[in-house]
Amino acid sequence: MFNFGFSYIGCLYLIILIVPNILWKGCMPKDYTDYAKHENILLKIMERVGEILVCTCLLVFSDFNIRISWWSIMLILSFVCMMLYEINWLIYFRSSHTMKDMCASLLGIPVAGATLPVMAFAFLAVYGCNSFLLLADIIFAIGHIGIHLGHRKEVLGKKKQMILLRILKWLGTAVIIIITGVCLVIMGIRNINYFSHFKMIQKGVDIGRYIELGGQEQYILERGMNKDNPVIIYLHGGPSSSDTYITYSFSDYLVDDYTVIAWDQRGCGRTYIKNKKNDATNASASFEQALLDLDELVDYAINEYGKDKVIIAGHSYGTILGSVYALEHPEKVCAYVGIAQVISLEKTDIYSYEDALAKAIELGDDTSSLEKIYEEFVDNPSISNIMKLRSNVNKYHPIAISDKTTWYAITSPYFGFDDLRWFLKQLGNIDEYVELNKQLFDYTREFDIMEQSHNYEMPVYYISGSCDWVCPTDSIGEYIEGISAPDKEFVIIDGPGHNIQYSTAQEFAQKMSDLLIGISINKKE
Repeated sequence: MFNFGFSYIGCLYLIILIVPNILWKGCMPKDYTDYAKHENILLKIMERVGEILVCTCLLVFSDFNIRISWWSIMLILSFVCMMLYEINWLIYFRSSHTMKDMCASLLGIPVAGATLPVMAFAFLAVYGCNSFLLLADIIFAIGHIGIHLGHRKEVLGKKKQMILLRILKWLGTAVIIIITGVCLVIMGIRNINYFSHFKMIQKGVDIGRYIELGGQEQYILERGMNKDNPVIIYLHGGPSSSDTYITYSFSDYLVDDYTVIAWDQRGCGRTYIKNKKNDATNASASFEQALLDLDELVDYAINEYGKDKVIIAGHSYGTILGSVYALEHPEKVCAYVGIAQVISLEKTDIYSYEDALAKAIELGDDTSSLEKIYEEFVDNPSISNIMKLRSNVNKYHPIAISDKTTWYAITSPYFGFDDLRWFLKQLGNIDEYVELNKQLFDYTREFDIMEQSHNYEMPVYYISGSCDWVCPTDSIGEYIEGISAPDKEFVIIDGPGHNIQYSTAQEFAQKMSDLLIGISINKKE
């Protein structure tokens, strides 16, 4: 996105565009000048301005060059439009060279000579995620297509259409305008986010890359204003619910004082897509392997940023991985932060159900279906039954401040097609999704932090939302009372549910900074 440099695709498009127009000079319609006199001056200005802007964008952004990804579909569609544009010119050159021929349609596309390049540039803009080209193309389209439609109207005359056809035409136009507008707004916000982050982190690090962990190329996103700052390694939840592409929402407020490394863990997100051919069933994605991968990631961060230790911050399932790692490797962890700390999912789901049942009885609600679902959960505490139970108790556990994960995703400058592919997989068949990471889900379901050591050799801090019933604050508070650590504290933010970092991103980041303020910058000697 917004990589400045020469675009050979853009140059090729300009050649395809310009050559036929040069040849047209020698065989333009005889009465063309008469029609040109009637062209709207505003449309002519927009056409010229659009031409200049489009040509500039095509040449100065290397984002339009060939790269192999699912976004290449947009490039292919763009190229098809340009080839149809050439075919349209061939048809014209073989015709009688009249204004009617010049304004002809192709495959149902009106004034194809004007419409096809506009469509090609639009597809190319989406391919390069470049709102500058899309905006320039819209200006060009209004002027260029508007002028040609005016010529077509003069040549063919105004045809009276059936009222139903006219309604459908206007509805179709309205839909296209709305879709285009939404795409432009989303792309614009993503581009603004990109530039603000680029400006924010000019002298630090802001890069997504693959590094080898446990024999796999695994994706990480590193962000920070100063490489000398302490390093936070953020562990996503799930398991396998990668959210690296939206961590900017809270890391924006941390990058002044910390370098934040987010990671798509083995078996999910971009890491899974990258290694799908070699490990399609996630046979290697076990909790034991996750600990080994994390240890290598910690070593990478220590060596890359010249530290003795790092801060581990985990969310939900990430607190299982993070807390176990912190207990096993105190020599590499200077602080641990549990965000919605998991104590025991089975016990907390029972606790959540009992609270919901009590509230339902108090309200006089029929509890038979809720009790039946709970019985199914007790008989078979599978992930699907857990999700079914949670969806039914949620009625009695409303969230005051909802998370903004969807908005952060669609406006994210870090969101890629592989992120979308994994997100859609999560929305698919739940049993297939769970089976793909069965080892991790089985471990998570059976995990009980009370069975782990309670002696931490580093400061430990916990942050939760007051409306979190996936990992209730009462159970976390009870656990914290029984642990020993050089320093410990539990912060509850009023209003959010389980995804606290995406509900109140700025407040969450500030609370985290306040907790970590006493952590020294650990530099290697």
